Amino acid sequence: MNKIIKKTGLAASALSLLLLSGCTKNFEDINTNPDALPYSPPNNTLVNVLRNTGEQFGGDVDGYGTFAGYIVKIQYMDFMSGLVPTNNTYGNRWYACYYNNTQLKDMLDYTEKTAAGYKNVRFIARIWQNYMWSYLTDGWRNVPFTETFQGTEEQGGVLRAKYDKQEDIYPAILKSLKEIADEMAKGYGTDELDGADAIYYNPSKKDLDLEMLKWRKFCNSLRLRIAMRISGVAPDLAKSTIEEIAGKPDTYPVIGDNSESCQLSYPGAPPYYEPWYNSGMIGNRRNNWALSDIFIDHLIDTKDPRIAAVALKANDGEYRGYPNGAKQGPSSLTSVSWIGDRYITNAAGATPFFKACETYYILAEAAMLGYNVGVSAQMAYEKAVNLSMADNGISTEATNAYLAGAGKWNNTKERIWWDMWVALFKENFEAWSLYRRTGVPTTNYPSLNSIFGKKHNDQPWRLPYPNNEYLYNKANTDVAAAKVVDNVWGEQMWWDKRTGKF
Repeated sequence: MNKIIKKTGLAASALSLLLLSGCTKNFEDINTNPDALPYSPPNNTLVNVLRNTGEQFGGDVDGYGTFAGYIVKIQYMDFMSGLVPTNNTYGNRWYACYYNNTQLKDMLDYTEKTAAGYKNVRFIARIWQNYMWSYLTDGWRNVPFTETFQGTEEQGGVLRAKYDKQEDIYPAILKSLKEIADEMAKGYGTDELDGADAIYYNPSKKDLDLEMLKWRKFCNSLRLRIAMRISGVAPDLAKSTIEEIAGKPDTYPVIGDNSESCQLSYPGAPPYYEPWYNSGMIGNRRNNWALSDIFIDHLIDTKDPRIAAVALKANDGEYRGYPNGAKQGPSSLTSVSWIGDRYITNAAGATPFFKACETYYILAEAAMLGYNVGVSAQMAYEKAVNLSMADNGISTEATNAYLAGAGKWNNTKERIWWDMWVALFKENFEAWSLYRRTGVPTTNYPSLNSIFGKKHNDQPWRLPYPNNEYLYNKANTDVAAAKVVDNVWGEQMWWDKRTGKF
């Protein structure tokens, strides 16, 4: 990236000098700022990428929130309540993934010869690269992967990267994460992270080993998530991955407590507000959104105490959801439930990437599949519920009442999935993936006001390829999009085996 900028600047400077004063042989010397760093310091690069991820992916109130069945628009209604399905929608998310991975790769290349001095920052960078890849493929299915970042002559000169199949990307991500996990099991580095680690660094209690242990846990927890995602299409790989992690807790520790959840917290001062707060409160825009009817109805039907955390009561003192994609908003905006204060009024709140409860929902499902994970499905499920309730500020008494009532373990995967759906609120992208894989919530439905009418009976299956991909990588993009219909349907994710959807 820096070389490209440098060469572009050199060409511009050369032309100017040629026009003004003939020619010179000192173009590069003249065009070089002696005070500028040739590369960004590795720690600066890391914190920039982590912050960028939170800001780019943490602000989706509707969109993924609508796809997952949580949130609907009640003002400024549009056809899709969050997605106008053109090939220009969600392009910023695509570019953010590649921007972040480009920055991390440049940093890893720069530190390769002095890796010992940057061991910890390199561990985190590599883990985050894989998180970005998982996000990309879960959003767009087939994406440029193996030929990415090969644009320079030294790297191979590939300017138009081919798209790799999702079924090839997943094993590669799992392989890379295992390599990182094995390396971390042998020991961490000594390089201090300080403010570069925007996720786990605690300035009031500096403990580098604990900080790196949490990253190690995130690495293995991410392996659990990815393995479970493909359990229906690559059962052998899923089983061996999950059993290896569960069977060697000392070698492969996982996130097991809310204090270990992977999330980006914000200072809460201008301009660094938590994104939902920023979009929900500034300019009094909070009343743009309400909770979906299917979400509120489920919480009411199951007497789920988390309703008090995720939703506000309507003006008559009742919880009430609103239909997805209605042609008009409610006659009174306060006649429906808005997003709860716990999630939208905290300027110093957090963007979650992996909640602790997710670990145990995965282990519960793994146990149901017959995997040897060292814990029963019921024990893992109840642990997950307790973690989610605590994360939402719910009392032990209310949690126990729920587990004795509608939330009681009934020895089905559906019980796991329904509760996991509730627990993933605000981690909307992951909840959308849960829906696409499992079909839960089964009550989910597309926009009532879709421009396609009844042509599609489901929420979007994918995100549209950005317009620039069709402009600058058209041949490869056309191949990748051959089975795509109306930009977001046509071909389901590799791991999405639901039937009857169109």
